[in-house]
Amino acid sequence: MMDIKNLDEKALSDWLEANLEGFKGPLEANKFSDGQSNPTFLISSASGQYVLRRKPPGVLLKSAHAVDREFRVLKALEDSDVPVAKPYVLCLDENVIGSWFYLMSYEEGRIFWDPALPEIDQPDRHAYYDEMNRVMAAIHSLDLEKAGLSDYGKPGDYFARQTSRWSSQYEASKTSQIDSMDMLMKWLPENMPAGDGDQVSLIHGDYRLDNFIFHPDKPEIIAVVDWELSTLGHPLADLSYQCMQWRLPREGSGLKGLMGLDRTKIGLPTEEEYVRQYCDLMGIGRIENWSFYLAFNFFRLAAIAQGVYKRSLDGNASNEKAHQLGAMVKVIADYAADLIEKGR
Repeated sequence: MMDIKNLDEKALSDWLEANLEGFKGPLEANKFSDGQSNPTFLISSASGQYVLRRKPPGVLLKSAHAVDREFRVLKALEDSDVPVAKPYVLCLDENVIGSWFYLMSYEEGRIFWDPALPEIDQPDRHAYYDEMNRVMAAIHSLDLEKAGLSDYGKPGDYFARQTSRWSSQYEASKTSQIDSMDMLMKWLPENMPAGDGDQVSLIHGDYRLDNFIFHPDKPEIIAVVDWELSTLGHPLADLSYQCMQWRLPREGSGLKGLMGLDRTKIGLPTEEEYVRQYCDLMGIGRIENWSFYLAFNFFRLAAIAQGVYKRSLDGNASNEKAHQLGAMVKVIADYAADLIEKGR
């Protein structure tokens, strides 16, 4: 089995010197410990520091780990209002390091993992949420034709297609019986909001706090990272996905949330305030069927966690903690089921 933690540094250095202008080896590759999907490495070389993203080794689910799509969207966004790392070169030759990969710039900044932002002084925290909201609106306002992304995904019926896709992905990686997941796979297709296909934009697909690199000293996002799940879709998918953090507990689900905290007291917007600000930025009115969008994203997150857990059982997971996600699947699915029941 291919070593997921190490790269053939000599082969990689030789290829980069031949294919990336200005690159000079030798290099040293060190894998970042965080992240569950595409293995990511800090590349330190004579010509500077870079970041490498590669497909994981082994048998992969269909359409998963598409680093070529990540590279394409970064190229499309590098001159836009959406801050991203600079993409340098894409390699589709598996003989170099054993799988496809791309190289991008290394952006020095801060990454936060706790949505309560304990590292930030209380009066300054709200501004970080304002910035996340602003950048999300910039992504959803992108001119797809101008950016060359009008064919980046199938337009329309996003939630219907995604529910079908993640149901299939979940079944392909299923390791135990989870009743709430079965219920969601039945309930979601039967409760699609009217007008699913009316709104189409670029969406990030994993829009959450730890996928932003902030400026070292101020509430400014200098790069949105991890575009693996990006596609053309419904903008409310990103908004409701990020808003799950308001409803997740502080501990126990595998993801740190804001449940039980007085958001106003600690300097954060409430979920309602955050949604209202997004609507103002996008020029839209009240959002109908909010419970559906949240339930969909809980389901999708549970299906993703199941896939990561299955890869850990197969020895192909990027993160050593991936095996812990097995217990997380039912917890997340149960949140969605409870949300639906309360909605009724």
